[in-house]
Amino acid sequence: MQDKKQILKDKLTQASLGGGQARIDSQHKKNKLTARERIHLLLDEGSFEETGALVVHRTTDFGMEDQVFYGDGVVTGYGRVANRLVYVYSQDFTVFGGSLSETHAEKICRLMDMAMKNGAPIIGLNDSGGARIQEGVRSLGGYADIFYRNVRASGVVPQISAIMGPCAGGAVYSPAITDFILMVENSSYMFVTGPNVVKTVTNEEVSSEDLGGASAHSVKSGVTHFTAVNDYECIAQIRKLLSYIPQNCEDRPPALPYTFGTEIREDLEQIIPDNPNQPYDMYAIIDGIIDDDSFFEVHKNYADNIIVGFARLAGKSIGIVANQPMSLAGVLDIEASKKAARFIRFCDCFHIPLLVLEDVPGFLPGTDQEWKGIITNGAKLLYAFSEATVPRITVITRKAYGGAYDVMNSKHIGADFNFAWPSAEIAVMGAKGASEIIFKKEISEADDPAAKLLEKEKEYADLFANPYQAAGRGFVDEVIEPRMTRRKLIRAFESLANKTEHLPKKKHGNIPL
Repeated sequence: MQDKKQILKDKLTQASLGGGQARIDSQHKKNKLTARERIHLLLDEGSFEETGALVVHRTTDFGMEDQVFYGDGVVTGYGRVANRLVYVYSQDFTVFGGSLSETHAEKICRLMDMAMKNGAPIIGLNDSGGARIQEGVRSLGGYADIFYRNVRASGVVPQISAIMGPCAGGAVYSPAITDFILMVENSSYMFVTGPNVVKTVTNEEVSSEDLGGASAHSVKSGVTHFTAVNDYECIAQIRKLLSYIPQNCEDRPPALPYTFGTEIREDLEQIIPDNPNQPYDMYAIIDGIIDDDSFFEVHKNYADNIIVGFARLAGKSIGIVANQPMSLAGVLDIEASKKAARFIRFCDCFHIPLLVLEDVPGFLPGTDQEWKGIITNGAKLLYAFSEATVPRITVITRKAYGGAYDVMNSKHIGADFNFAWPSAEIAVMGAKGASEIIFKKEISEADDPAAKLLEKEKEYADLFANPYQAAGRGFVDEVIEPRMTRRKLIRAFESLANKTEHLPKKKHGNIPL
């Protein structure tokens, strides 16, 4: 028996070394951790239980029978983060460049099946050269098996993908289906076709970093939600993200202990400028409402005219969607609409209440926006809010104009509570534009058209550039002092804690993609 135990020990030791010490050293020289180091950094100490450590590939073509490594390029298993169960796989670049084989894919699929059965998040740490070309269609089939499970798991358990090395070709589509993508700067990249293919087809010369690095995907494409300077920060961000979200679609987000105080924030009184056209920083309002230092922003570098992220209010997790007047005056455009819609749908999947902070002058005009589909993309945001059944509260801080008023979680599309500050302006459009249309003839016939326009602009503003017409109609539940906002929100969300709402019976809706 002792000899047999030694054989097992030797095999497990061999598996722990992946592709060997030389390749581990090469990984470290690139300032990258190994697959196992990443898992042990992510999980609570001593909690990791590995599965499939002795799995090997089945390929005999191209001399592969002489190149066999236990684990076959991916470490899989389960453990705990902050004492909560998670399932994790980590691709091992030291084994065939982390390339995906039939058995590599089977290990990931078994893990995903277990995560769904047991209602726990799936975390993928990606570092792979792509499909293992020696296996041909078998490796491609492995990718498709994973994609299928990604879709099945969507909305059932949270799925998080960290790109910590290359991720190219078909490999990119699994992370793309998951809920959140993190990328490590200067050591990870994602693209469907690499620089060489791009040059051949389009004659463009571009580096891997410029084509699909963390900066490109966090700023330009919006593919990635978070970036990190190294593996350590990336893992820390995953742990932080998990602290705001539940285990599965039937669970509730974790809550932290909280001691109530006065909950009145005087600083909120000083933020809105007297000049309605002067910008201000929406982050100041967010910070004045939420629990101290609890905001965790998502998609920070993309479409910064809208802010989305998680926070805590009286210790409980909420999702925030807020227009940012400091960028494009807070207008809604294609990128902002997609960014917010995606975040809203995640929150609705996993019972995370939504707080909307609104200061929006409308949708961005222009041929570029129209030709690229602002109608369909703006409708995604409208659809996401209308479909959401979690508690939803809107606070209108200043402008709420035109169709954007409707789209930004208005009472008409199912918001539970709508509050407005005294500075709110709720109208079809701004006073100047409205006056030019309504009083066009009167202004043109006046002795001093400019003075007449100013007079009519004030007349319109006095009538509509305030929250009281909307409050009179019941479209706004209450006009509140800014300093009372936090207290009002805590009480309102508390009253909605047991909200239940059911959509009409259907297979699924058809979101305007």
